[in-house]
Amino acid sequence: MEVGAGKPSFLRNILARVLLLGVLLIVVRFAYVVTITGESCNVGNFCFFPLPENFNFVAGTGVVNKAVRSQPAGQSRSDLYTSKDWIKSVHFYSSVFQDLISEGFLSPDSKSLCVETPFGQEVFALKEIGVSDAVGIYKKASKPLVISAKLNRIPFGDDTFDFIFSGGGRFDGVSRPLDFASEISRTLKPEGFAVVHVRANDTYSFDSFLDLFNSCKLIRSRDVDGYDSSMSYIREIVLQKHTQILRRPGSGNKCSIPGHKLELVRDAEPLIKQEPLKPWITLKRNINNVKYLPAMADISFKNRYVYVDVGARSYGSSIGSWFRKQYPKQNKTFEVYAVEADKTFHEQYKLKKGVTLLPYAAWVKNETLSFEVHRDPGEQVSDKGRGMGRIQPVKSSSSGGGFDGVVDEIEGFDFAQWLKRTVTEKDFVVMKMDVEGTEFDLIPRLFKTGAICLIDELFLECHYNRWQRCCPGVRSPKYEKTYEQCLDLFTSLRESGVLVHQWW
Repeated sequence: MEVGAGKPSFLRNILARVLLLGVLLIVVRFAYVVTITGESCNVGNFCFFPLPENFNFVAGTGVVNKAVRSQPAGQSRSDLYTSKDWIKSVHFYSSVFQDLISEGFLSPDSKSLCVETPFGQEVFALKEIGVSDAVGIYKKASKPLVISAKLNRIPFGDDTFDFIFSGGGRFDGVSRPLDFASEISRTLKPEGFAVVHVRANDTYSFDSFLDLFNSCKLIRSRDVDGYDSSMSYIREIVLQKHTQILRRPGSGNKCSIPGHKLELVRDAEPLIKQEPLKPWITLKRNINNVKYLPAMADISFKNRYVYVDVGARSYGSSIGSWFRKQYPKQNKTFEVYAVEADKTFHEQYKLKKGVTLLPYAAWVKNETLSFEVHRDPGEQVSDKGRGMGRIQPVKSSSSGGGFDGVVDEIEGFDFAQWLKRTVTEKDFVVMKMDVEGTEFDLIPRLFKTGAICLIDELFLECHYNRWQRCCPGVRSPKYEKTYEQCLDLFTSLRESGVLVHQWW
């Protein structure tokens, strides 16, 4: 009896183990599908009880159709698609798209793409109003409405879509807007429409946005009510693709300063008209009056952010002490270039990350120069900081009799041409220039080559025969220019549309 009773127990154990193994395999399969592939449970007929293809459920006043098969992690399908936020978002975009249809920018037959849409409300809204051929892209898939894609590599061929939409002001936060805009232009059919919702609320940011789309023409721009309190209103921009690249001001050796820069100049702090008796005090105080460009306008729609310090001297002279600590950057990461000819300061830049040193003198052409380190009356020259250097062509060097300073031979480079090779009008370029009188050579060269149009904001220290702190009634013997000549230089820059500030 004992042996016979043991057989059913043995079989039950084996059966239980088989069932546990089967459950384990199902759990592993489910975990793989959901966490690894990012798909829903009905992919590949995985679910034991898949939803019927004609399944619908009610969401508010609308009906969510069988296309909805995904939801964010931790939230059920019914919770997402019946939530107030989802319903409000779908209604908002449905209204937007219906207006676009009435204006002729969108039709039921339009092959459509929605970019940067995390959960696909825009795609669903298109399908609800009859635009059936629509898909969305985002860094993480939310299938079947949204597929995974990188913004700088949209996974569709050239000239694919009739209509491309970017909503929610998400274009504003893109790290490389030029790459994104180029992909939109590439995948949009000729004569197709791109509609973008952005926060651009000033002329500077609006024109910067348009500059990203060389092959598109502005059709219209208008303010519309925003989706929620975080965006009470939003700017809707409609662009149409053309087969030819549209040329904008700024190419070639001549350029015209665009209107949005002229507006900023008009809003800038006034120039100091009267020569200060104590410039070391007056000009230093003036920094509190400076109206920085990022404090007046949104700089989000620039491709790169670049700071060029011409005559940088030591790292702590302005890059470390002023630009990185005080300049308002709107949370943008800047590439930094330090142009400094004095070898005394070169070693310290080797330890500074994010700073590219150009160990040459900014000049009007490539040639060997003499680097003269001058002193003011009573000023001592030390090894750590040898005074301020002035560059001159070797043949005109004043290293002969009467010069009390240090002379080195250095290499000068064509600064204007370097700037044109390094940045474009689509970049945001801030420049500080402290070149010991050479500004009267460099600024005309920047205008002649058209490189001046590449500079968004300029902090210029103009050198003249100023009154000396050490010796009342004595002017500096270093420079021949007067304060009036410096003022003329600042005035001409502003009248030309360059946002320039008097620096010290």
